Amino acid sequence: MAIGMTVLQGGLLTTLQDSGRWGYQGNGFPVSGCMDSQAMVHANALVNNPLGEAVLEMQYLGSSFRFEGETYFALTGADMEAELNGRRIANYRAAKVKKGDVLECHRAVNGRFGYLAVAGGFEVTKVLGSCSTNLKCRLGGWQGRALQSGDEIPLRRETDWLLNEYRKEIRPVSYEKEVTLRMTAGPQEDMFTAKGLDDFYGSVYTLSEESDRMGYRLSGKAVESKNGVDILSDGIVLGSVQVPKNGMPMILLADRQTTGGYAKIATVVSADLTKLVQCMPGAKIRFEKVSLKKAVQLFRDEEKRQRAFCRAVGYCLDNRGTFDRYLQKRTERKTAARQ
Repeated sequence: MAIGMTVLQGGLLTTLQDSGRWGYQGNGFPVSGCMDSQAMVHANALVNNPLGEAVLEMQYLGSSFRFEGETYFALTGADMEAELNGRRIANYRAAKVKKGDVLECHRAVNGRFGYLAVAGGFEVTKVLGSCSTNLKCRLGGWQGRALQSGDEIPLRRETDWLLNEYRKEIRPVSYEKEVTLRMTAGPQEDMFTAKGLDDFYGSVYTLSEESDRMGYRLSGKAVESKNGVDILSDGIVLGSVQVPKNGMPMILLADRQTTGGYAKIATVVSADLTKLVQCMPGAKIRFEKVSLKKAVQLFRDEEKRQRAFCRAVGYCLDNRGTFDRYLQKRTERKTAARQ
């Protein structure tokens, strides 16, 4: 393999994910995609990739890789105490590597999901418009599964320069162990009693160990319904909070089912999903109800912060004209030198 990465240690659960497989829920295909879309955007911006480009998502315990060519990479999201050739390397900075360099990502010490982007992206086939891995369907990503030791992941190209490289570093994001999530009313909010709603918004819940990419289960005060929580199955959106028969809320995330038959009491606003998904089991969760108008404003504010991040790191979507002219001039210089 001339250009790529060899997986030395597969890690606990490392998969290729991008912005998701949108438009196919009506056919029964979950969206999937990165759990922390903000960290994905940050990683790609640091290496001048399209912001929704596929990255490697590592949960709890990271993977180790050997680079088989020259490129740049960036790590974002959870701090996995990464080392490059045995030396500690910080998150949220672009780093250059050459053939034979080894990157080791260890356990997550702040956050839950770590992300690795490489300049130019991974050379994998899109399935239904996305490179995201759906483990249950064995669809997309790298052979529809998590990475394993010995896998050889091809890259699109070698990269020996990075536009605005001197700006490709920013202070890492840190994550809290106690978070307050802002919520809008769910489509079946009226199925719950006044006491149930008061308990939901006034209690502190604990994130259960029985949580995964499909959804985060919470433990705490049961939410009381009027006449049960069964409904005719309807669509599930990212951040929907279902309340099953035991009354314990469950927040549905990237690998959520396309439809569900339990009442949905609320929906997490998109701006708060990052701090939710980066919580480890045992984290304390509170809920705060906001209006739809407020949720829209929070979404717009988050977009502004993303744009500010991109400006701060000198993000430029590797202008192909600039890159091609650079390659042409370099070829011309080498040809002239040989003559």
